[in-house]
Amino acid sequence: MKIFRPILTLVFIFALASCSSNNTVPPSDTMKQSQNMDESNYANTYDQKSIANAASDFLGGGSEAIAKVVEKAFQDLGRPNGYIVGTEFSGAIGIGVRYGDGTLIHKIEGNSPVFWKGPSIGFDLGANGSRVFALVYNLYDVEELYRRFPAVEGSAYFIGGVGINYQQRGDIIIAPIRVGVGLRLGISLGYMHLTKKRNWIPF
Repeated sequence: MKIFRPILTLVFIFALASCSSNNTVPPSDTMKQSQNMDESNYANTYDQKSIANAASDFLGGGSEAIAKVVEKAFQDLGRPNGYIVGTEFSGAIGIGVRYGDGTLIHKIEGNSPVFWKGPSIGFDLGANGSRVFALVYNLYDVEELYRRFPAVEGSAYFIGGVGINYQQRGDIIIAPIRVGVGLRLGISLGYMHLTKKRNWIPF
């Protein structure tokens, strides 16, 4: 256990640095590309109003904060061509894990089941369940979703008890939105591993 303590300490410090401000680092060049879609692609993507309404309906409560977080995502990334609705549960003693399952709703390919897991950062001892609404960008083949997506450093953004961060692999970006209660609001750092089937091995 002593071997892991320095590693856990560094991860925790990194999390505090990432989450301590509402300011985010500029998106990467790949992330900015999603803002430059031609109008011909609009039929294959979702507009901000429909996403804000869907997120508010699914997450419940804090609709104004959710709308602002969605607005932030659209400013940074543009229009998504899919989104994930699902539930997750997590347990942490400072450092923890998350497991989730839900449905990918893709503008072209329709609905697909999805599961995820990954490390998490929390600020207390305990466990909780929550709903997750994740925007998905540049996903043109659903099969490419099932892999690990590292977090984009410095992209965590919080407002009114609602949090979002960006996770990217190649051109595909996932932006999970979570609603927290007090200090139990956490955000996945490190990576988010999406799979077709449930897998309880945390990493």
